[in-house]
Amino acid sequence: MDHHSALAAALGLALKQRGYLLTLAESCTGGMAAQAITSIAGSSDWFDRGFVTYSNAAKIEMLNVSNSTLETYGAVSEQTAAEMAMGALKNSHAQVAGSITGIAGPSGGSVEKPVGTVCFALVGTYLPMFTCTQRFAGDRTAVRQQATAFILAALADRLNVPNGLT
Repeated sequence: MDHHSALAAALGLALKQRGYLLTLAESCTGGMAAQAITSIAGSSDWFDRGFVTYSNAAKIEMLNVSNSTLETYGAVSEQTAAEMAMGALKNSHAQVAGSITGIAGPSGGSVEKPVGTVCFALVGTYLPMFTCTQRFAGDRTAVRQQATAFILAALADRLNVPNGLT
């Protein structure tokens, strides 16, 4: 079992124990996290759906991300990640949502947001909003793989924190 599969299996166990369904909204990872999840037999018990919203238009149309948030903070921001996660939750049957938006490279970076900058959000019916920004090193594939591992581990961690669910 590879690293992503092991993380997805741990996440699945945490969700299944609570009777929760998960939804994901992915941009720079292009569905890599959903692929890791759906490679696990039985994941239909705890995974509802994934949204791959690569363009700003997709984020607006599928996840209800506001145009003003995109204009003010950019697609790669914790604000956009939070709206992506909330939109995924609203447009699914899930109780838990995670989102990923970032710059995988090799181009597209800036001084403020260099290649490897990835923003995440986790939220749920019983899970307070959590956002963070990570900087990953390596090429495009490495950034995407690290972002996928991060979201899977972060979701499992948040679900398993005592009193993490309110």
